[in-house]
Amino acid sequence: MSYIPRLKEKYNKEIIPVIKEQFGFKSTMRVPRIVKVCLNQGIGAATADKKLIDIGINEMTMIAGQKAVPTKSKKDVSNFKLRRGNPIGVRVTLRGERMYEFLDRLISVSIPRIRDFRGISDKGFDGRGNYSMGISEQIIFPEIDIDKVNKINGMDITIVTTARNDQECLALLKEFGFPFKNQKK
Repeated sequence: MSYIPRLKEKYNKEIIPVIKEQFGFKSTMRVPRIVKVCLNQGIGAATADKKLIDIGINEMTMIAGQKAVPTKSKKDVSNFKLRRGNPIGVRVTLRGERMYEFLDRLISVSIPRIRDFRGISDKGFDGRGNYSMGISEQIIFPEIDIDKVNKINGMDITIVTTARNDQECLALLKEFGFPFKNQKK
């Protein structure tokens, strides 16, 4: 028997029927699903110190469980001493089982480790059913050894779904267990 991630199994057995009933979908294929998770870390100080990119790649690879790649600048900006083609960040795109494993670790281990945490913001939706959130410290992930961290960097996490609007995406992410702030109406 092959391994199935916990969240993928939860999606297939629990989340699909709940959302199908909640929105009145006739087909199971109409229920939104998560397509990919994009992790992005901008390292602005890399213009001065090239080793920061290598450190960022190693940290992001440990967090994601998949090899990270550097992002390069697209144009020259003299005020930032930036040349076209210089590495200025790190990114990873997760799909399939690695995506579900990352989301499981994010929801159950990493988000609760955020200092003064009161829920994630529900303002990160883009109107097309995708959600983006920022994390101010990479040390909330258990894969990162705090003693070996040179510089604390934040990162952006974008969750791309097949939802057609923000309400469907919010319902999907809540069913997955994302701890959103209580909405006051």
